[in-house]
Amino acid sequence: MGLNPAVLAIDAGNSKTDVALVGADGAVLGTARGGGFQPPVVGVEAAVDVLADAVARAAGEAGLGGPPYAAHVSACLANADLPVEEAELTAALERRGWAAATEVRNDTFALLRAGVDEPRGVAVVCGAGINCVGMLPDGRTARFPAIGRISGDWGGGGGLAEEALWFAARAEDGRGERTELARALPAHFGLPTMYALIEALHLGRVPAARRHELTPVLFEVARGGDPIARGLVDRLADEVVALATVALRRLDLLGEEVPVVLGGSVLAARHPDLDARIAELLAQRAPKAEVRVVTDPPVVGAALLGLDRAAASPAAATRLRGWYAAR
Repeated sequence: MGLNPAVLAIDAGNSKTDVALVGADGAVLGTARGGGFQPPVVGVEAAVDVLADAVARAAGEAGLGGPPYAAHVSACLANADLPVEEAELTAALERRGWAAATEVRNDTFALLRAGVDEPRGVAVVCGAGINCVGMLPDGRTARFPAIGRISGDWGGGGGLAEEALWFAARAEDGRGERTELARALPAHFGLPTMYALIEALHLGRVPAARRHELTPVLFEVARGGDPIARGLVDRLADEVVALATVALRRLDLLGEEVPVVLGGSVLAARHPDLDARIAELLAQRAPKAEVRVVTDPPVVGAALLGLDRAAASPAAATRLRGWYAAR
């Protein structure tokens, strides 16, 4: 077909992978979706095999027979939290021969670039976990290790569910303050008490993977005025703003008009109390910052990072976004 894609864009999260082959003009030539990217669980090569399956299907849709598929790989990957991990994953992708050049970033950079008009701003993602990155057009970045409590993290859907369970358990047995969470959390699973829920989680009758379902319950209880639940929601807002303001400070952007992009399942749900507190605190600490909730899929951000490297025109970015908006 004579295609010559400029960018092989990969956005790989823990649960799914999106791939796109994009021309220098922003035309989307082939796409595919694959499974989750989990090198800590399955090993680097097996995790890259998951990417390879999606890449091959996108290349087939574009009419490409085999690698190299593009001039540049722009891969934004979950679990690429430290520079040493980015280097290891870069080497693993380079061995596949998909392009002449390969750049690996943490997947939060894809979310950030998807939410801004140029590579300038800060993004906070809150899904299962929480992370923040910032970038400038000159290549400077701000980031955090974001590997859990050992790196100072608090929040994310998983962390909120754990906190809610802790407070609810203590409320039921008398060690802690009363909270509606003690009724609402077990009721979500059709159980009568926190003791029954604790037993069900411990014995696996309620799979651990379902704990994330408790995060929306927490927000519902907070919306009803429960002080314990509301305190957790407020603390999450505090963490989001703390991450954003530190990243802005590192990039000398605190006093400038700059986007602060919010994404991930928890922040994209637009909980009114959480949104209001984030806006209030950010207005105090970075009054010129503009809060945005990203709407384009993160693979768009991965592709835009690749197009930035190729010095593509603004029209290419517009065409790319338009293709995804029309889907």
